[in-house]
Formats: sequence, C-alpha cells, structure tokens
Amino acid sequence: MTERKPAGVSVESWVDRQIREAAERGEFENLPGWGKPLASLDTPYDEMWWVKDKLHREGFAVLPPALALRKEAEDALVAARAARTERAAREVLTAVNEKIRAALRMPPPGPPLGLTEYDVEAELVVWREGRDGREGA
Repeated sequence: MTERKPAGVSVESWVDRQIREAAERGEFENLPGWGKPLASLDTPYDEMWWVKDKLHREGFAVLPPALALRKEAEDALVAARAARTERAAREVLTAVNEKIRAALRMPPPGPPLGLTEYDVEAELVVWREGRDGREGA
C-alpha cells in the first residue's frame, strides 16, 4: 500500500512518519541480518563500492579477454597436472585448447593473445612422469 505525501507536509517529516509507523507495525522485525553489524562497517569508504560490488556479483572480469584467456590457460595447465586421472587431465587440456583455437580464429580485443594450443599428448607424458614420482615415494 503506497500512501501519497499530503500537500504542505515537508518531505523529511513525511518520510520520518512512514518509517516510524512501519516500525510500530513491526515491519522491520525479522529482517535478514537483524541485530548483526554490517559486514563492511570497518572498511574504508570507497565512492565506487557499489560499482565494484555489482561487477563482483556479475562475475565481470577486469582483465581484457586476451589476458583472461592466458590466465585461464595457465590455470588449466596447473589443473591438468594436478588431475587425479589421465582422462580428467585430457579433458581440461582439450577444453582450454578449444577456447585457444577459437581465440586464434577471431582474436579478442586487447593485447596480442600470445598463446598456442597445448600439446595434449606431451602434457600427458609430463602428467604420467609426475604420477610415477608420487607412486615411488
């Protein structure tokens, strides 16, 4: 129910009255986080806090697409070498290779890509050697 502000009443007093009446009706009770301090209460004030929060919630990448793909490729190599099975390592490398191939066909905006596809078989040899070392230890 929306109440219209009566003519001749200042905005502040009308808003204050709406808040007071809602509190009297108990509309502020049982809100999530009721009685808990705000999480960001002790952080320094940042004028762009809401922009940063929105970008974080939306999963926006700060890196240009080419650099983001480079980072993803590095992370994929680490993940492939740490994979528990050869099949999992192969899947990680194959997936990132598909993204690299697509980026090589249509380079993303920003700095040069500077990537080539991973040699999956050569990386699997490295993966197997790493496994042999662990089994013998």
